[in-house]
Amino acid sequence: MKLKCTLLVMSATFLVACNDDTAQQKEFIDQVQASATPKIEPIPQMKAFESFPYSAGSLRSPFDAPKPEVIESRLVQVKNCLQPDQNRERDPLEKYPIDNLVMKGTIALSGATWALIRAADQGLFRVTEGEYMGLYHGEVVGIYDDHVELLELIPDGTGCWKERLTKVEIVESTQLTVSE
Repeated sequence: MKLKCTLLVMSATFLVACNDDTAQQKEFIDQVQASATPKIEPIPQMKAFESFPYSAGSLRSPFDAPKPEVIESRLVQVKNCLQPDQNRERDPLEKYPIDNLVMKGTIALSGATWALIRAADQGLFRVTEGEYMGLYHGEVVGIYDDHVELLELIPDGTGCWKERLTKVEIVESTQLTVSE
């Protein structure tokens, strides 16, 4: 304990012995300030603002609804091209992309032929000509031993649709013919 007190007293003594003489530093600062001449650059000249007349005042504002005649002209264009029937009832296989559908075989009964189609969720469906499958309104137009042909309607980006012939090919051959 005595050692700690002794060290504390000695530290205080050393600190008191330091003087507060900053005269040399103040003299140096005054000398530097007297010899320095401040350089202030002139304010840069601003370019004159060039105005131009607003010429889009006669055009339709993008925030206003289009005029009825503009909408009607677009509807006429869309009505005069190929469109899928939006009012028909959807078949179960129309919720699957064609990539997720696989033909597994065919069934023929009394002249009628069905294709067996396996969907992505492992469900097995039978389809015949005139039914639909795939995301693009693919109508079954032909059933063959090794594939099913679909006529799909693909949007062309202008509000119209184009026809495309697509095949769903067989993976494992299973053919069943039943005659009565």
